[in-house]
Amino acid sequence: MEGSKPLKVRLTFSVILVGVSLLFAAVVTDHWAVLSPKVEKYNDTCEAAHFGLWRLCTKRIFMLEQGPKEKSCGPISLPGERNCSYFKHFTPGQSSEIFEVTTQKEYSISAAAIAIFSVGFAIIGTICVLLSFRKKRDYLLKPASMFYTFAGLCIIISVEVMRQSVKRMIDSEETVWIEYSYSWSFACACASFVLLFICGITLLLIALPRFPQNPWETCMDAEPEH
Repeated sequence: MEGSKPLKVRLTFSVILVGVSLLFAAVVTDHWAVLSPKVEKYNDTCEAAHFGLWRLCTKRIFMLEQGPKEKSCGPISLPGERNCSYFKHFTPGQSSEIFEVTTQKEYSISAAAIAIFSVGFAIIGTICVLLSFRKKRDYLLKPASMFYTFAGLCIIISVEVMRQSVKRMIDSEETVWIEYSYSWSFACACASFVLLFICGITLLLIALPRFPQNPWETCMDAEPEH
């Protein structure tokens, strides 16, 4: 690497590491969406839920008498008894009927699989960048930039699949949920897409050879004829 190129690569890589960290946080946590059922009666417990790519957590919340606008259970941040279980299609034998009845299993599996591809691309891209820091290996920056871009595209596709899953869940006639909201894991996934996609393209532009700034530069750099 020559000139200011190493500094640009390190700065871009630092931002990419933030995006990768957000990606890992989104994939392993279970706060993508929060679901709330209708409260049938107050001064009693109701069951709200939040879930991610792999696991569903329910919480029994004691609801006091509220105003006419308070029709759903929650918010999920209120204290209550919490119970988490992995989705049945990932761990046969464990129970997650509350989720299985009201959404499509295919959506959940697709979102998780695409997220795994995103993590894989991010890991391979990071390995390529680290190897490029060695002498005369900056050619690895080009494939690294593409891997990061693919990682960003995969995670935003996973986000959209999850969004469609939640929408189908709410629209289903069999569901008990009347309200939903996206939580911080969902926000981490969206933020990681922005950072990985933009920085992946930036890294590619840095890795490309410098174009001549003046028309005569190419002629001056050419080898003399003998």
